[in-house]
Amino acid sequence: VQLQASGGGLVQAGGSLKLSCSASASIFKINAMAWYRQTPGKQRELVAAITNNGYRTNYADDVKGRFIIARENAKNMVYLQMNSLKPEDTAVYYCNVLGATADAYWGQGTLVTVSS
Repeated sequence: VQLQASGGGLVQAGGSLKLSCSASASIFKINAMAWYRQTPGKQRELVAAITNNGYRTNYADDVKGRFIIARENAKNMVYLQMNSLKPEDTAVYYCNVLGATADAYWGQGTLVTVSS
């Protein structure tokens, strides 16, 4: 299983970042994919999800209108465009299949830090 998230970094509030995730073909093509995030001391939370054909997306209430999830099936890639970033978006971001459990393989994630 491969799940490699990248694109995180330090950005000022109001700025943008685009995260990318490379996933194994075996899990990518048949599954809805999602981005999650986790801050220290908190449970990992679902941020955005996209169906396997890319036709439907869903977002957590606090990122609606700011984040956009997309996928490129030919490359087994899923993306998260994050705009109008806020300090509360600071977290480690992970990609995985929608519904992945806590004991699933999660990869290293990518750290997003938003300064005020």
